[in-house]
Amino acid sequence: MSTTPRPALLLLAYLAFVSLGLPDGLLGVGWPSIRADFGVPTESVGLLLTAGTVGYLTSSVAAGFTLARVGVGWLLASSTVLASLALSGYAGAPMLPLMVGAALLLGLGSGAVDSGLNAYAASAFGPRHMNWLHAFFGLGVAIGPLIMTTVIGAGLSWRWGYGIVASAQVLLALAFVLTVRAWADRRTELPAADGASGPAHPVRVRIGATLSLPAVWTGAVAFAVYVAVEVGAGLWAFLLLTEGRGLSEAVAGICVSLYWGSLFVGRVVQGLVAERLGSGQVLRGSLIGMAVGAALVAVPGPAGLAVVGLAIIGFAAAPVFPLLTLTTAERVGPVHADRAIGLQIGAAGLGGALLPAGIGVLLSRVTVEALGPSLLVLSLVLLGLYHASTRPRVPEPAV
Repeated sequence: MSTTPRPALLLLAYLAFVSLGLPDGLLGVGWPSIRADFGVPTESVGLLLTAGTVGYLTSSVAAGFTLARVGVGWLLASSTVLASLALSGYAGAPMLPLMVGAALLLGLGSGAVDSGLNAYAASAFGPRHMNWLHAFFGLGVAIGPLIMTTVIGAGLSWRWGYGIVASAQVLLALAFVLTVRAWADRRTELPAADGASGPAHPVRVRIGATLSLPAVWTGAVAFAVYVAVEVGAGLWAFLLLTEGRGLSEAVAGICVSLYWGSLFVGRVVQGLVAERLGSGQVLRGSLIGMAVGAALVAVPGPAGLAVVGLAIIGFAAAPVFPLLTLTTAERVGPVHADRAIGLQIGAAGLGGALLPAGIGVLLSRVTVEALGPSLLVLSLVLLGLYHASTRPRVPEPAV
């Protein structure tokens, strides 16, 4: 697989992943001011989140099935333009319903960019850059709150926060428009049956042929379960550490930050490790590590044990999403990879929205100590799904 991508495209890919994370970080800090300006209850944020999720799921799946027709360059350019318009809509919306409409547009733009870039990177970048790209998404999520905090702290309206990010998105969209043709030169090198390798040129196959592959669906479910573990651990760890293990809110907050920090560091470090040991070996070790970390969280005991378990989950989970994306073609075949990645990205969004919410219901009705066992079960299910999706494929018929 190519590991020497064109520097200009690689830089744009990194900036695009940062831009994907920025809006997520803006809303949490900005919502109290937004709610006050519009005179709506706190729970109204759910309307924005739902609209964004619907748009994201729709476009991420659709992008995988239209990528071969429109080309990754035009997909990225048009989707980034849409996202910049949506963020401008956030900044200028006079009432919540219009902001909800902008959230739908932002989801449509972000989902297509996420799916398109992941599909491109899976065939053009190596394990190191694939991991680092996803690390930069986390960097964008971390920068977003800083932008909004600075804006509000300076006495400006929250709208300035979205306006700043919208302006940056416009520049990124312009860069994608100017490089449309450069993105078309994609080369995928995969080992052939005789052990040789070479470029795989685009081949049109029926949609039904893609959807009939079991590995496509086990892979999609695996993405949903993985994101459920990642998001669920970060979302509910604070509750477990305070109500279940007796930590103060300040200390528990630092420990949750440690979890997210271990995820970021893990992607930076394990991107290098994966290039040396191979994606498959790192994936298996990471999935086992996630189960070990979840087991430590599940064991009743001192808070320190749960904190160590969370840090292990974060570090072990770090390369799973990027490496699962990178190895999609090996599981489903190169001609099905773009569509499969689109389905996987959509499933990841759905899993990240529904399963952590289900864990929250379980914690409220049973006990906060149910978090560890929930993460352990999901981690073991993920390990099983990965092994099921990596079974040898039946050779593809000539198309």
